[in-house]
Amino acid sequence: MRTSRYACLAALLALAPASKALAASSDDCSQGFATRLAAAYREDAQPADPNAEAPARRAMPSPFLSPPFPSAEWQLGGVAYPIGVPNLNSQYPLEKALACNAVGKWMKDNRIEVYGWINPSVNASSSAHSNYPLSYATRPNRVEFNQALLRIERLPDTVQTDHVDWGFHLDNLYGYDYHYTTMKGVLSNQLLNNPRAGEALNGKTYGYDPMLFYGDIYIPWVAEGMVVRIGRYLSLPDIEAQFSPNNYLVTHSVLYTVDPYTQMGVMTTTRLNQQWTLQIGVNGGNDTAVWNHSSRPTLQACVRWVSADNNDMLYPCVNSFNSADYNYNNVQMYVATWGHRFSEKVHILTEGYYMYGRNIAGFGPGGEPDVVASSPLPGKAAEYGVVNYINVEINPTNMFSFRNEWYNDQKGQRTGFATRYTSHTLGMTHWVSPDLEIRPEVRYERSYDASAYDKGHKDYQLTALVDAIWHY
Repeated sequence: MRTSRYACLAALLALAPASKALAASSDDCSQGFATRLAAAYREDAQPADPNAEAPARRAMPSPFLSPPFPSAEWQLGGVAYPIGVPNLNSQYPLEKALACNAVGKWMKDNRIEVYGWINPSVNASSSAHSNYPLSYATRPNRVEFNQALLRIERLPDTVQTDHVDWGFHLDNLYGYDYHYTTMKGVLSNQLLNNPRAGEALNGKTYGYDPMLFYGDIYIPWVAEGMVVRIGRYLSLPDIEAQFSPNNYLVTHSVLYTVDPYTQMGVMTTTRLNQQWTLQIGVNGGNDTAVWNHSSRPTLQACVRWVSADNNDMLYPCVNSFNSADYNYNNVQMYVATWGHRFSEKVHILTEGYYMYGRNIAGFGPGGEPDVVASSPLPGKAAEYGVVNYINVEINPTNMFSFRNEWYNDQKGQRTGFATRYTSHTLGMTHWVSPDLEIRPEVRYERSYDASAYDKGHKDYQLTALVDAIWHY
């Protein structure tokens, strides 16, 4: 959710002469695109109208404020917002600037949105060769271009209950982070068929991933509303997400680094009532396109419960279940997340999972996640762990998050080393404006049964990072 509660930053770029930018507004169609874009940034930086009418909703009130938190709602995968929650995004600068041409007007009339962000980062690390299993800033002591994302979407209106509605979603991601998001069979040759000696990950350094592409159908007459999603979508559970703006911290936990990212198939999300939501789906397997030879029919099922006072959330999931042996990323995964709100400004989130693959042929040592088998791992290779977030709002433009985790990669199949891990991360998000956030972070982590850091050279790692997310 984006608001305009800030009286701090005007236009980020001098895209038009100052006199025109000051005089123009984003809906002044007598001005050029650049002038309207600069005006849109300036308008975003103004305080919100306190008398503005809130959009209608038929769900519980939002438990948090966003900003400063990355989301205002309790976690629920498979939908843009929980059923009954309106679109909480205000219009983005790019959309405002485009609204004067024929295409922009057509998009606005049809509730089609276009927006995105650019996300660079820099890190300083005690490691010299690799930061893995820290992600996504795998390469140590450098500036990294993590993400440039362009999104085109239409959100179905799930507040109304009198007609079927539809939506779609297209995400185009470019940057270093494609190493983690790529799906086998979807432009995956740039990653899987390009070995890089000495690099932390295989593949081209920077790549493109059409990360999400799906359609939504909202049917209001099934229970209290059902959304059917068809296409490539994000894996349902996890506190963390692939997209930078959706995270409390710059880096990801080890749990998140090595679990499934996206699936391709059909997912249904059904609201039984305000407190209970049921999800059932079938897909082609974790991070595997349905047309790829590695695809296996896989079931997903989740249920989300929110307490009547909106202070607790429980979200257990069978994220992937089938009877097949390990093939590419075919792991069986059982996961649950619990959230508790102490107040509107303080909440915690805790996630745990158990994950395994059957009859895994082997895995190559060295700490790289995509090397091919060299030592046998017959039978079942399992991994499990727990991660906790403590999130605190300082004021409407600042929040802190403290993450602690414990993880056990029993046979080293996910991280390259059979060892237990702990990590402790403290970070802050500062919203300079509704369109620019800065996130500094410091992280300390250890491995206990093997030297798993810096490609096997160390059993610990200390990292300081900062990134910026510029929304457009």
